[in-house]
Amino acid sequence: MIPRYSRPDMVAIWSPETRFRIWFEIEAHAADAQAALGVIPKAAAAAVWKAKDVEFDVARIDEIEAVTKHDVIAFLTHLADHVGEEARFVHQGMTSSDVLDTCLGVQLARAADILIADLDALLAALKRRAYEHKDTVTIGRSHGIHAEPTTFGLKLAQAHAEFARGRARLVAARAEVAVCAISGAVGTFANIDPSVEAHVAERMGLSVEPASTQVIPRDRHAMFFAVLGVIASSIERLAVEVRHLQRTEVLEAEEYFSPGQKGSSAMPHKRNPVLSENLTGLARLVRMAVVPAMENVALWHERDISHSSVERVIGPDATVTLDFALARLTGLIDKLVVYPDNMMNNMNKFRGLVHSQRVLLALTQNGVSREDAYALVQRNAMKVWEQGKDFQEELLADPDVRAALGAEEIASLFDLGHHTRHVDTIFGRVFGTA
Repeated sequence: MIPRYSRPDMVAIWSPETRFRIWFEIEAHAADAQAALGVIPKAAAAAVWKAKDVEFDVARIDEIEAVTKHDVIAFLTHLADHVGEEARFVHQGMTSSDVLDTCLGVQLARAADILIADLDALLAALKRRAYEHKDTVTIGRSHGIHAEPTTFGLKLAQAHAEFARGRARLVAARAEVAVCAISGAVGTFANIDPSVEAHVAERMGLSVEPASTQVIPRDRHAMFFAVLGVIASSIERLAVEVRHLQRTEVLEAEEYFSPGQKGSSAMPHKRNPVLSENLTGLARLVRMAVVPAMENVALWHERDISHSSVERVIGPDATVTLDFALARLTGLIDKLVVYPDNMMNNMNKFRGLVHSQRVLLALTQNGVSREDAYALVQRNAMKVWEQGKDFQEELLADPDVRAALGAEEIASLFDLGHHTRHVDTIFGRVFGTA
């Protein structure tokens, strides 16, 4: 991913320096296990660890790979320059996939840890703002049209619940992908003992792949990237909400506009929802990794490398992009400017229409058939839409409505508190408190 949408901690996970350091640790831990079994001399394992502080020369490894056309062999050749004669005992009974797949498990696990921390920060911001606006009444919309009152805090509580589900999925996906395979050619352990795999897994913080085929099955990775895609879609869902609320005709909330910020090169008055629009684009990039990850599942027989080029791209790009997007969304929510007065003004724009369902239900409870009640309410509602009338006044003037409902009962149906009386219940479900 380009630097514009990258943060250093996540980028570092995918750097060549980090990758070669992980490869070294895998080989060194495997050498320890082999030495414990008596397969290689203990002195050889100790010699490997003498290279633990070596700064591997990425350019030199690239030069070797240009000749060998094999990245792991190029690394092992370079490692031998630092280990010396004992290097002949490195990589005993192993295959390249043992190193590559185990390394990918480490990288994805580390990336997941950063993303989980990102989600925790976002969840904290959403919770804080949700409680701040728990009782800030606003209009709920369906199809983009006024529906019934809700609160802005409930909007944010819903987002919190959604991202909490995303976090739980990511924790599960991390566990599924953080696996080690040191099983040799076609995964049979013919030339390496399973205890070596167990030792490396324990040292690298991974679990053991129960049945590798020389490669770790890619259904694990497909699930991981699918979860990233779902989290990205949740980001877009909230970003689109902000974009709609910031429209000039709505202006119920908007992104923080910092001193000196410019909205347009041509129109000095503009304050555009650039962060949330950017988040929509970034979500598309993360989701772009999902289908290729799923297509990687179907490899030929025990292995092929059709997945390799895909993962070299989607591993860094999807995690780096999602890391950036989550941090950007957290900042957006943290500084989001909310306009309660505009929310109330917008809700009252069509003078009481948002209470139509309550009137409908009251009529049915007072003996009017549902079909007749719907017709009564709708004919008065249309006057509000088309003529700008006041809904309550029209109901009071309709003899058919008054035949079923008294003036005081009609007035009681326009109480906003009716729509917000269960806010505490919902907050208790989301946040675990009343």
